[in-house]
Amino acid sequence: MTSSSGHEARYRAIATDLAEKIRAGHYAPGEALPAQRELSASYGVTLMTLRQALRQLSDDGLIVQQPGRGTFVAPPHLAYQLGSLQSFADDLEKQGHDVRTVVLARSIRRASARIATQLRIPPGDTALRLERLREFAGRAAIHQVSWVRRPHAEHIQDRDFTSVSLYGALADAGVSVARATETIRPGLLTAATAQHLREPAGNAVFISDRITYTLDATAIIVDRATILGSMMEIRTERAVTGLSLRWGAAG
Repeated sequence: MTSSSGHEARYRAIATDLAEKIRAGHYAPGEALPAQRELSASYGVTLMTLRQALRQLSDDGLIVQQPGRGTFVAPPHLAYQLGSLQSFADDLEKQGHDVRTVVLARSIRRASARIATQLRIPPGDTALRLERLREFAGRAAIHQVSWVRRPHAEHIQDRDFTSVSLYGALADAGVSVARATETIRPGLLTAATAQHLREPAGNAVFISDRITYTLDATAIIVDRATILGSMMEIRTERAVTGLSLRWGAAG
């Protein structure tokens, strides 16, 4: 083995060892790793070799290096799965995450022109507006505003949405959803939503706009979710025989 290949094998071995410790919980999310000099001494390598190992961990999304502060284990990321039709909470709980839902507001109120158009209801009609916050790992991650058309809104407006999903409440009321169209685009956190997500206004976010339809093609729910980019990543499965994700120019 040449010196070059031996060096590469050494830093990859260090990266593998640290990755295993992070995944095993030896270093918890958000926790600082030991100082670089301490780590290099414990592994018996130079700082240069250690830094290459840390660079690999950073590229893999396992650590975050903050100049002047140190190296920290990256916070866990929620995975937003494309291609499935279920609620945010159901999707994330199936991945093993403990998600807490907080209901911020609910009321039957007049829909805006945009919402009325998307729900295909006459201008000035009312609908149920449901505002919720999704918390994960003790942090707010998603702010979501949903509009549900009447008469279905009256059947579900008093449900406990901290423990039941919107889709679940509709199913209990005898309404089955069939499909949804969704657009996800990058955006900046507004001042109003920043207060709920407890992040500075202007931070990067994903904005999801979804319209859900029943079996008879009635638009029943219009959703807008603001998702912290620091807390969530988007994943999709691609197959040779099908396409579940379409890229388009941001409007």
